[in-house]
This record gives sequence, C-alpha cells and structure tokens, in this order.
Amino acid sequence: MSDTYVPMISSGVAGPLGVVHLPRLWQKVSLEAASKLASGYPAIGKGFDAMTCAALGLDEQAVKDYTKKNKPTYPEFEAWVKKNAKSLTPQTIEKHNAAVRGYNHDDETRKNVLSACGIPDDPSAPKDAVNLNNLDDWYEFHQAVLK
Repeated sequence: MSDTYVPMISSGVAGPLGVVHLPRLWQKVSLEAASKLASGYPAIGKGFDAMTCAALGLDEQAVKDYTKKNKPTYPEFEAWVKKNAKSLTPQTIEKHNAAVRGYNHDDETRKNVLSACGIPDDPSAPKDAVNLNNLDDWYEFHQAVLK
C-alpha cells in the first residue's frame, strides 16, 4: 500500500452532530496534516469542503491549523467544531445537508467519472455529486491500492 490514502468516507456520511460531509472533511484535513493525503485531493477544496466550512461559519485555515497541531479523533474534532462554529443550529445543519445531497456535478465531470468507472451515461446513472464522488474515490482507491 502507498504512503498516501484516498479518502474513503463519503460526503453523504454525518457524525453525531448530524452534519453531512464533516467526517470526510476531518479525514482529508487529518491526512494532509500527516502528509498522507493522496495526490489530487485537496484538504479543503472549493466544493463540499468550502460549503461545509461556510455553512458552519468555520475559518478554513483554523480548521487546518487545529487539526495539524492536535491530530484530533473525530469526536475531538466535532467538539472543536461545536466550540468554533458560528452557525450550528438545526436549521443551518439541515439547509447545509440538503445543499450537499442536492448538488449535481456539471455534465463534463459526470461523464468523466462515469467513463473512468465503465458506467454508461444513461438515465440510470447517478447524477448527484455525492454518488459520483463515491464512484471516483472507489476507482482511485482501486487504482492506487488494489490493481
């Protein structure tokens, strides 16, 4: 196995706080802090990572700094989020979760992921970014570790 890892927690997963994508964000930032995040994966990208930080009112650099300095477990990370989030109401969380679950990639991204995975781009193919990202992660994991 390589010294770097494809993040395998789906954006559709929530921890005890109920915020989808937050466990994946923790995993990616933690892997980067340990210099173990697979190439091509940003610790905090412009998509769901940025959406999650913005929705909760978390400063992206503060998330990185805390994680790098403290190497928190996921429950420790959520405790830090509780203390540092500026918007952590049930309404904010549900609005964020709906935005993540409802986000669709552009046609080119969808076609690229489906093509790499050998899935026809037909009406039965996933359109949402969460499932397309899962397929992309599983493909990248297979290429890096199992092939």
